[in-house]
Amino acid sequence: MSATSTWTILDLAHSALRDTTAALTAADLGRATPCTEWNVTQVLQHAAGDQLAYVAAITGQGGPTDNPFAPSGVLAGAPAELVEPTLAASAAAFATVDPTGTAPTPLPHGPLPAATAAGAAALDAAVHAWDIAVAAGQPSPLGDDLAAQLMPVARAIVEPLRQYGAYAAALAPGDNDGAAAELLRYLGRDPHWTPAA
Repeated sequence: MSATSTWTILDLAHSALRDTTAALTAADLGRATPCTEWNVTQVLQHAAGDQLAYVAAITGQGGPTDNPFAPSGVLAGAPAELVEPTLAASAAAFATVDPTGTAPTPLPHGPLPAATAAGAAALDAAVHAWDIAVAAGQPSPLGDDLAAQLMPVARAIVEPLRQYGAYAAALAPGDNDGAAAELLRYLGRDPHWTPAA
């Protein structure tokens, strides 16, 4: 049974990353992703490391052993063996956060309101789940309901992160965009990206 954090937004995002990871095949791991410098394995490593960075910020321990922004592209085991422990650790860490207070984060912003901090970890997991899913030809795990919950978080935290290269410049809105497409464009991602694009 997967761990829950008591933060619905984070649990939904973790489920998206968990389910996407579980559906990967060995042939998927080297595929190109919307993160133009990284393949599927590297995005997995980055996403896992980011969750551990939140763990370390909250608990003072359990941070990533490798730099999430320089993923090796080499897995020691199955993808789920990398990702699942990091999601469980993140859920456990966020379960200790007072919803009415603030929470430390690994972001340049420092401590954020607890809901924003949980949302930031969720945004990272959900968007990288989308990156991996579209690279592997899976259905998008980022539905409009979750995206609508993530958009206020994105607007609260993303702009200062663009200067670090964490997100590309926002793309122009498209006609008839739903909430997921709107979020992806705001994060500099083409919602219609395919491996051949």
